[in-house]
Amino acid sequence: MPLVNHARQEIHLKVVYYGPGLGGKTTNLEHIHSRTRPELRGKLISLATETERTLFFDLLPVELGRFKGYQIRVHLCTVPGQIAHDRTRRLVLRHVDGIVFVVDSQVDRVEQNRESIANLYENLQLQGDDPDRLPLVVQYNKRDLPQVLDVESLRRALLVPDDVTEIEAVAIEGVGVFETVKAILKACLKIVGDPRGAPDGRSPSILPGKRASMFPSAPGLPMADLFPDESTDVSFDPIGAQSLSDDFPLPPPAKTPSFDPDES
Repeated sequence: MPLVNHARQEIHLKVVYYGPGLGGKTTNLEHIHSRTRPELRGKLISLATETERTLFFDLLPVELGRFKGYQIRVHLCTVPGQIAHDRTRRLVLRHVDGIVFVVDSQVDRVEQNRESIANLYENLQLQGDDPDRLPLVVQYNKRDLPQVLDVESLRRALLVPDDVTEIEAVAIEGVGVFETVKAILKACLKIVGDPRGAPDGRSPSILPGKRASMFPSAPGLPMADLFPDESTDVSFDPIGAQSLSDDFPLPPPAKTPSFDPDES
C-alpha cells in the first residue's frame, strides 16, 4: 500500500515498469524524464549493456505536487528483461504500489510477453503480494511497426481481463507514454485510504470483488501539476487529484508516533 508519512505530509508511490527485454520499458522512462519540468524530477539512472539498455533499473523520483495537502513523491523503476537477472527483478519489485506491464506488440514476441507475465506473477507471490490486488496498467507498445498483432489478439493471448486499463503506445515517439503514467498514478492514488483495505496492511483492492487475473494460474506456464503538456510548456493535472480527494480520503495518522532517523 502507498506509504503515507503524516509527519512530513508526504505520500510515496513506487511504480515498476515490467515486461520482456527491449520491449520499451526504458524508453517510457526516458520520455517521461525528458518532458518533465526540471525542478520536479530527479536524475534518471540507466545502466546499459550490449544486449539491453537496462541491466539493473531506472529510478526516476518525481515530485507531483499536492494531494489533499500532502506532497506526492513517485519513484518510477524498470526491471531488466533478461532471464538471467531474475533476482534483480525481485529486488526492484519490493514494496511496489503499481505495475505497468509493457507489451511488445510484435508477432514474434508473444511468447516472451507470456513468459514475462508468468515471471511477474511468480515474483510477486514469492514476496507475499497478490497480483490481483495491485493496480495494473497494460501498455501495448511498438504499434507503429509493420509486423504487430492487433490489440484484441494480444488481449486474448495474454489473458487481459476487461477491467484492466489498456493503452496503445509508440514509446519511442512518446505516443501513449503520459497516458500510461497518468492511468497508473490515478489507480495508485485511489487505494490511498480506501476503506476496503485489508487489515493486514496489504494493498486494498480497487474493485469490490476479486478481479479475474491476467496472470497464469500456475507459475511457469508458457504463456495538478505534474508534467508539461506534450506540445506546450503549460502544466496540467493528469491524475485528476481534485476529483479523487472527496472519494478517497487519507487514512488517519497513527496513534503512536514513529521515530524517523532522518529527522534526528
